[in-house]
Amino acid sequence: MPLRDKIKSGEFVVLGEFEPPKGADFSQLLKNANQIKGRLDALVVPEMANAVMKASSLGGCAFLQLHGIPTIFQTCCRDRNRLALQADILSAWALGISNIIAVPGEDIRYGDHPQARDVYDLNTEQLLETLQNFQTGKDMVGIELKGAPDFCIGSIINAGAIGGALDIEIENLQKMTALGVRFVVTSPVFDLHRFQQFIKRIDTAKVAVIPTVMLLKSAGMARYIDRNIKNISIPGDMIRDIQKAPDKLKQCIGISAELIGHFKEMGMAGVMISTVGWEDKLPQVLDAARL
Repeated sequence: MPLRDKIKSGEFVVLGEFEPPKGADFSQLLKNANQIKGRLDALVVPEMANAVMKASSLGGCAFLQLHGIPTIFQTCCRDRNRLALQADILSAWALGISNIIAVPGEDIRYGDHPQARDVYDLNTEQLLETLQNFQTGKDMVGIELKGAPDFCIGSIINAGAIGGALDIEIENLQKMTALGVRFVVTSPVFDLHRFQQFIKRIDTAKVAVIPTVMLLKSAGMARYIDRNIKNISIPGDMIRDIQKAPDKLKQCIGISAELIGHFKEMGMAGVMISTVGWEDKLPQVLDAARL
């Protein structure tokens, strides 16, 4: 079932995040994707996540689509001007990619090419306005297109924001919904109490909220994220359970599966599972979560 239809039906959506390679060899990407083929509704292919140079989202999506694996093209404001963004979006539709997610992009200074220049010719709201124009058959300056795309459009939201920052996130979400966004993928969620406070502020009848479940790799990774990554909180008992576990991988997979179960019980629209380079472990997460 296409992602748009599954969201509309209210069925639980399962997405995965698969990084394209840093290189021209896509064989491992395909091997990992084939292991979960038919078990996920679509794979999100990030556009140079964390500003690290890799193969493009468009290239990764086109490659996977050729092998019968549905994808979500991530289009990023950071690296391209309005001409290039529009060109990529039209090309994606022509290549059979029907899902798109608009993101601003992480700070380029912390990537592997800090000397690169930010572009940000468009912000996320302007990019969404462009997508809405495309759906009506016109480019962003009003010139008619020969064939209009009809994407299922998504974006992102920071589920860990608090106070005034949360107010801004909710205001931005209302704007995004008005611009045709049908689903939003959250930042990684570990603290369910904090997430429940966040979700109370959102009308989930108007937009599908898809929490991100990140597969932890160690207690050290969890501790680092909790201390250093803004707006992501990992409960102390979760970190201690990983540290004490005789089989730490099994414990981390179990945590992801448990979170997925909680999100289903909460009535969320679905989940996106981020394995942070451990795509080969995704089948184990799906098995543990009975997906």
